[in-house]
Amino acid sequence: MNVKIAGHAGFCYGVKRAVDIAMNIEKNNGIRAYTLGPLIHNPQMVELLKKEGLMPVDDLEGCKGKKIMIRTHGTAPANIVKAKEYKCSIIDATCPYVKKAQKAAEKLYMEGYAVFIVGESDHPEIKGIVGFAKGNATVLKDENEVPLLEDIHRIGLVAQTTISENIFAKVTRKIVPEVKELRVFNTICSATKNRQISAVNLSNKVDVMIVAGGRNSANTTRLAELCSQACKKAYHVETSEEIDPEWFLKDDTVGVTAGASTPDWIVKEVVGKLIKI
Repeated sequence: MNVKIAGHAGFCYGVKRAVDIAMNIEKNNGIRAYTLGPLIHNPQMVELLKKEGLMPVDDLEGCKGKKIMIRTHGTAPANIVKAKEYKCSIIDATCPYVKKAQKAAEKLYMEGYAVFIVGESDHPEIKGIVGFAKGNATVLKDENEVPLLEDIHRIGLVAQTTISENIFAKVTRKIVPEVKELRVFNTICSATKNRQISAVNLSNKVDVMIVAGGRNSANTTRLAELCSQACKKAYHVETSEEIDPEWFLKDDTVGVTAGASTPDWIVKEVVGKLIKI
């Protein structure tokens, strides 16, 4: 078996930055800080961070006066206001690319545009971006969700940072002929684009493709979808333990990629398992 790793795989800049920030917070009674939701979308890494004193919480109740870390996906302004009211010490680990999307949505709203966001409505990043548009934003999963725009003349469009450029382009093309003015902010992270291109290129050259990362990770799930379109045998796994030797033939060439929130040690374990097989 020949194993090849995609040129762009694993931690992106925003995730690595957030983890580095978390690990440099001084512990107090064994706790570094509380995060409003998991810091990143990788269950194994979140569990490891818990052992290091970074504790995810669903809300700010019970965290008055504590250190609160804003995760990579960001959060709505209302949560920041509430944290300040609770006298929390705020540590902002929002990915810089996500911040650009937040500011773009806020700018469009303030300038009177109807704000449209291309992405997954239940994703924490999208919920935060919607908050920056004061809750007045329409979220579109793809071009099929573009509504009738007869009474809307000015639209501002932004993207979830991990959405595919193809989907964003299709939504844009569908809106263009329907409105008098469309202002577009392409807020897709360049690392997302590079990771997807690298994964697809590798998928076209191998017999089997393995995509490593959390199933709750939007960018990893999208990687798995793209790889499955390019390679007939593509598998999404969270850890090496999920890899089944029955997936492979003796002379197969196997490709490996990983989502932006997948730590290097998981990638190494996946490659190690493949080599043993």
